[in-house]
Amino acid sequence: MNIILLGAPGAGKGTQARILVEERGMIQLSTGDMLRAAQTSGTEMGKKVAAIMDAGQLVTDEIVIGLIAEQLDADHGEQTGGFIFDGFPRTLAQADALEALLAEKGQGLDAVIELRVDDDALVDRITGRFTCGDCGEVYHDRTKPTKVPGVCDVCGSTNLKRRADDNEASLRQRLMEYYKKTAPLIGYYHAKGKLRVVDGLQDMRAVTADVAKALSG
Repeated sequence: MNIILLGAPGAGKGTQARILVEERGMIQLSTGDMLRAAQTSGTEMGKKVAAIMDAGQLVTDEIVIGLIAEQLDADHGEQTGGFIFDGFPRTLAQADALEALLAEKGQGLDAVIELRVDDDALVDRITGRFTCGDCGEVYHDRTKPTKVPGVCDVCGSTNLKRRADDNEASLRQRLMEYYKKTAPLIGYYHAKGKLRVVDGLQDMRAVTADVAKALSG
């Protein structure tokens, strides 16, 4: 099964992707992770990526599709539970390119899960968020504070961090960019009968259960 997770920044895509990897044996194809890995891979494609990124330029859609193609070839096999596309596609042109690539590989897209959220509620969720820099556990000032202030419940670390852009002004800007560039994909995949909508503001376990229902329906 191949799926795309769609949703605004902070909608919970990363969390649900990790759960799908653990529970279904799926492979998460994160554009950011692939680009970082390519930079140090030493391959011809990797050298091209490194040169572009070192120059501060944007990597073209063609190169990203090339990296995804490499991953599909490298990780293809019955032992995998399929692929989760994370951070790609972001535009309609990329969606068309991904569809063509999957068809070329004899594969297809089974579902697109949109984690739908309310902007104001999302701002509250994100601006109160902080994580443990050692184990990665996620907390929130209001809904999930640490039991002991300044100390991670899981590993006992005091290395608690907030992202510099987890503030209202930055988040509103990121949301605007999402709506301008990526939201058109919702209509695109709805027209293809692939879109499944899940309330992303529920408790994490409820979101996971609804994602599972959407994938089995």
